Amino acid sequence: MKEFAAIDFETANSHRSSVCSVGVAIVRNGVITDRFYSLIRPEPEYYYYLNTQIHGITYSDTMNAPLFPQVWRQIEPLIEGLPLVAHNKAFDESCLKACFRTYQMDYPGYEFHCTLRGARSQLKGLPDYRLETVSAHCGFSLRDHHHALADAEACAWIAIQIF
Repeated sequence: MKEFAAIDFETANSHRSSVCSVGVAIVRNGVITDRFYSLIRPEPEYYYYLNTQIHGITYSDTMNAPLFPQVWRQIEPLIEGLPLVAHNKAFDESCLKACFRTYQMDYPGYEFHCTLRGARSQLKGLPDYRLETVSAHCGFSLRDHHHALADAEACAWIAIQIF
């Protein structure tokens, strides 16, 4: 797989629809060629302390941010025709589907691949299969873990190596 879009969401609370940021890394011919990042006003619009502790995003950061449909209109043309890749796709895919449901948008049935699952099957002997561990093993230094774009880039780097 040489062409795909790696995607990562951060959430404000335990609701999968509460995405507060998204990062996308577009890969063409095995190289990251484009990047997209945006804050998003979450739905529901409140933050759990633990979520903020993980990613550092607060209510004041997103109170004037665009809603998911506005952000997705910018992402759609970038990912058109590309499979999506995420590290632990169960989380990111469920966030995407929850946002589509919340905003009553028709979900187009994106093809999703999982670098977590791929790493577990292809890379034996790692101490764990967390994003920062696997990306470091693949030669990518993840310096801003839980920033959606940094995580999407790390995921893309892993996918380039293992798929």
